Amino acid sequence: MARLPRLTVAGYPHHIIQRGNNRQVIVRDDEDRDALLELITARARQHGVALHAWVLMDNHFHLLATPETVEGVPRWMQDVGRSYVRRFNDRHQRTGTLWEGRYKSTLVQTERYLLACMAYIELNPVRAGMVAEPRQYPWSSHLHHIGQRVDRHLTPHPVYWALGNTPFAREAAYAEWVRTGLGAQQQKAITDASLHGWALGDERFTEELQKQTARRVSRAARGRPPGAPAPQTEG
Repeated sequence: MARLPRLTVAGYPHHIIQRGNNRQVIVRDDEDRDALLELITARARQHGVALHAWVLMDNHFHLLATPETVEGVPRWMQDVGRSYVRRFNDRHQRTGTLWEGRYKSTLVQTERYLLACMAYIELNPVRAGMVAEPRQYPWSSHLHHIGQRVDRHLTPHPVYWALGNTPFAREAAYAEWVRTGLGAQQQKAITDASLHGWALGDERFTEELQKQTARRVSRAARGRPPGAPAPQTEG
């Protein structure tokens, strides 16, 4: 089956995942992590993309970001990917590809899923069994969002800003949100959308989004291809 083209819409948050080829490591030490993060954040600004959340794992990374233009995310990811591979290969005296094909990108319904997606990203090290709590992992945006570090590269999303009238109130509310954790249904929805490139949102959101593009934005009805008429039933 042919891969769906990535869906990018200006002004909407996008959950982005890039993995190492054959799940090999993309960072070998903190110097690599610093270099990759600097590229991600610097090139985001250059391409008009607001970065809201991030996590760097050993063999992949997750980002949550909103582009100003349709071209913002593709150009950003292409720029980061090429620049980092050159640096990584030079530093570690290797050749060849580093990434597992194309990055994955999921359009996120802001009101319903933005905070859940932030938590999903920052809980990644916990799900991987690397730490017991997300605050124990230094290579994510979580410490910034709970007030334990200042990350000048991040652009707080209005939904996060609305969690409280003061920085302390917002940080406490978000920390509690993450501590409570994601429900199984939320986590499955985010995972499925991420794996398949579907839009992450409710039925009304996906229906409205579908009007803006010929590209399928959600799972096709089981048993018939997209656009096929529904079977007739006998009365």
